[in-house]
Amino acid sequence: MKKLIPTILCGGAGSRLWPVSRETHPKPFIRLADGQSLLQKAWLRGAVLPQVVETMTVTNRELLFKTDDEYREVSSIPENTKLTNRFILEPFGRNTAPAIAAAALQVASMHGDDACLLVLAADHLIADQASFAKAVASAMQLAAQGKLVTFGIKPDMPETGYGYIEADGNTVKRFVEKPNLETAKEYVASGRFLWNSGMFCFQAGVMIQEMEKHCPAILSATIACIAESRSAEGKGFSQLELDPEAFKQVPNDSIDYAVMEKSANVAVVPCDIGWSDIGSWTALGDLTSADAQGNRIEGEVMLHDVSNCYIQSNERLVGAVGVRDLVIIDTPDAVLVADRNHVQDVKHIFNRLKTAGHEAYRLHSTVHRPWGTYTVLEEGPHFKIKRIEVKVGASLSLQMHHHRSEHWIVVSGMAKVVNGQQELFIQTNESTYIPAGHKHRLENPGMLPLVMIEVQSGEYVGEDDIVRFDDMYGRVKA
Repeated sequence: MKKLIPTILCGGAGSRLWPVSRETHPKPFIRLADGQSLLQKAWLRGAVLPQVVETMTVTNRELLFKTDDEYREVSSIPENTKLTNRFILEPFGRNTAPAIAAAALQVASMHGDDACLLVLAADHLIADQASFAKAVASAMQLAAQGKLVTFGIKPDMPETGYGYIEADGNTVKRFVEKPNLETAKEYVASGRFLWNSGMFCFQAGVMIQEMEKHCPAILSATIACIAESRSAEGKGFSQLELDPEAFKQVPNDSIDYAVMEKSANVAVVPCDIGWSDIGSWTALGDLTSADAQGNRIEGEVMLHDVSNCYIQSNERLVGAVGVRDLVIIDTPDAVLVADRNHVQDVKHIFNRLKTAGHEAYRLHSTVHRPWGTYTVLEEGPHFKIKRIEVKVGASLSLQMHHHRSEHWIVVSGMAKVVNGQQELFIQTNESTYIPAGHKHRLENPGMLPLVMIEVQSGEYVGEDDIVRFDDMYGRVKA
């Protein structure tokens, strides 16, 4: 039997799902009502399939530990819990063609040219796993014949936000761009067109051959980049960190433009698998059951004379009176109010925040780090108060701040602290003081998460006032 490697592409900002989606907490990490994230669902979707020998994820270097935490949380669910999770880490986005080139090259080198990649988007939802598994089995049969296989979704509405595939059985007649509404209606009525899902299945060697024909510059630059890149191995874990300077030389293009639309060796599997790309707040809201007035609610909400609204608030009570057709999304540091008919335009708010350099496009008030999380509780001139949670066995870098001092109060767990020349253990309800200019390190040596309150004070309390001397996560430049 052919080896199958689910390959998850985890990138993008998810700007249409702001304020829940941020640059450092993009769309794949959004949690659904059942508690699982879109990324976790994508990993499980591939991990439970037969013939899977490992998984591969292509993502940004900054999202590695966050992604690995997501996988660890659900790794006990499939029967095969000993899968190796391989990562290809990009220093910045370069679209899907370079990502797939790097993945195909890695799979070919480790498992041979005939190993199959199943390329999945990290932020899509598939409701019917059984039908999906059947579609993958059909795709693998076509891939074994040397085809580059794409998955076409049978449309149930004239959607203008997707590309389409004109097909005759498994034969691809042509790919077409996102149509206007009238054209989309014609496509759906004809019965000949499928939505382009952005999922693929192919043998590693076949994709490499097709790239040699149709986008040799991308392939050669990716090969050169891999040769300059660092790799690391561990138990059930492997990573390839792509060299930033070499990766800059890789042309930026999508796999559709670079290969699929040019190749004469493409096939499609038409399928009805409950697929959605969750491309807007309306699509995400539709996953929640509606009340008698058409409202879809997540969280604590009080309504009076409200209809056809989607309201999400996981932190605070939201009240709404006399409104129709609205999307209201409340997060600790930002609130979105949008007309349901204009939810695609949320990306303009995200882009304006990014242009202005406002932190709300990039970070939540709770920020994930390799060692755990911190939440900014309050800040003002010359002070900042944080809640810090450190994972079991994790350690912050040995560091120093020029402009601020820090008071640490342990709320639960145990802290091992390096403070200048001292090394001490701090228990629950105990505290310590770190003067400005002192080298210090915080570690959790216990069996439970360490939770503490940090009070910063000084002339400057920005996150960039940090000098790292030693770091177990590779954040100190050699």
